[in-house]
Amino acid sequence: MTLIDSRPGIKATYEELSARTGTYIDADLAVTRLGPPLEQELVHWFPDERIEEVGQLYRELYPEYAIRPTPAMAGARAAIEAVRRAGGRAIVVTAKHEPNAKLHLSHLGIEADAVIGWLWAEAKAEALREYGATVYVGDHTGDVRGARTAGALSVAVATGPCAAAELLAAGADVVLDDLTAFPAWLAGHIAGRPGA
Repeated sequence: MTLIDSRPGIKATYEELSARTGTYIDADLAVTRLGPPLEQELVHWFPDERIEEVGQLYRELYPEYAIRPTPAMAGARAAIEAVRRAGGRAIVVTAKHEPNAKLHLSHLGIEADAVIGWLWAEAKAEALREYGATVYVGDHTGDVRGARTAGALSVAVATGPCAAAELLAAGADVVLDDLTAFPAWLAGHIAGRPGA
């Protein structure tokens, strides 16, 4: 919900998972809780002993059902370009299964300098530190925690499941309505303007 609006594709994948397993999944509810790892959602619908098996099936279904219906978020490409114009590298650090994250970006023509998957919340700091990230943009309080753990500036966009007030309360340094505001914010930040 930062670079891509994964709700339509994830909903379609949950619906197919439900059909294949014969287990009811409220896909509309599930897509309101995006951000945490898949397994944290699956526990609402499946017994613990099935989580690994069902998670694997979900990831196998994902490329067929989730990639095509998933659009880029407004401002996603411009945000990546703004980072590059400023001399930076645009890396994607996500809780999503890394191969599926790469499929999304490739399908949408969004070119990241690196994609690192399977990291959630504070664990995202591993990749952020490894790549020397000084700013991390995310849409969830878990992203805020990851940025703060890495010592990076936390820029949050209120386009995911967390409202602006919740992101601020979690410690975000900056909250933007969406990525369309990011290039101007970045230019101000680099120029050292107050409020940027």
